[in-house]
Amino acid sequence: MSHKIGLTCIIDDDSMYVNLVKKIIEAKNLCQNLMVFQNGKDALNYFEAILTNLDKAAIPEIIFLDLNMPVMDGWEFLENFTKIKNNFGKIITLYIVSSSINPVDVERAKNINSVKDYLIKPVTIEDLESIFLNQST
Repeated sequence: MSHKIGLTCIIDDDSMYVNLVKKIIEAKNLCQNLMVFQNGKDALNYFEAILTNLDKAAIPEIIFLDLNMPVMDGWEFLENFTKIKNNFGKIITLYIVSSSINPVDVERAKNINSVKDYLIKPVTIEDLESIFLNQST
């Protein structure tokens, strides 16, 4: 790897899934830091707040976003995040990670420029390793 991912963000209210992904990322040493938000609103508030000081270390390189969450779902987060993402001055790669296998959801997600790919839960160790390896080259 040319450089290790500095910061990854998980936006998901499924604590079992989040803990599993955290364990895989830590065990495989895929990134330096991990931040987790339980819903899109908390994540959006964070991203809007860091726009004021643009601390590059506080901006994740990868976001894993669930679609079905309380308060603000993944679709609402995406709609708002897309409006501000270019202000960060850094490429942020966003993956939808959902238990939904609905072709309408998959197609809708893939038609959003901000979305790199749509992964169906449960994600595998190989999926995560591939994502981090491709991101860091």
